[in-house]
Amino acid sequence: MTEQTARRRIVTNMSLSLDGHYAAPDDPLDMGWVMPYAVTDVARDHMAGIREPATTVLLGRVNAEGFLGFWPTVIEMEGADPRDVGFAKWLVDTDKVVLSSTLEEAPWERTTIVHKPTAEVAEELRTTEGGDILVLSSGSVIKALLAADKVDRLALTIFPVFLGGGPRLFDDGLPAGQWTLVSQAAGEHGTLALVYDRVR
Repeated sequence: MTEQTARRRIVTNMSLSLDGHYAAPDDPLDMGWVMPYAVTDVARDHMAGIREPATTVLLGRVNAEGFLGFWPTVIEMEGADPRDVGFAKWLVDTDKVVLSSTLEEAPWERTTIVHKPTAEVAEELRTTEGGDILVLSSGSVIKALLAADKVDRLALTIFPVFLGGGPRLFDDGLPAGQWTLVSQAAGEHGTLALVYDRVR
């Protein structure tokens, strides 16, 4: 991205069940269904690949509280996978933007709280200097960006489980458009990692 006119990419990452849900119907905050698959080599390598070019993390409040409450503890965790430690250090050291209408100030370092519409925040970030803007598993944020056609790269991990209900990432009425598959990998337990770029 050497050109002055180049805009930063907005990259979203989400884990989905095989039947298309990103959270269980009974307890959307319980991500226990993800854990057997999130610790596979393909899932860890997928995360490492999408975080490396990113210099900003964009999160919703709920995900920020979950991610930033857990991941910093992994840095000193005995026996932790080096890829998990690398992700944890990156998350702590990277600039974070949290979308929230309830938080007044950030309880985390290198974090800015923003009270603006998601698409507007994304567009403002895109015009600043830096690497990719990575949205990590924040369903409401990703859905808003998809609806506004602001996503440049869509990263997905598909886990071979049916949740039988719960929120879906892809609602009817999204802007029509084409995507190009730029990487794919399959791994343990049938975990599938896919990365698509928006064709514009």
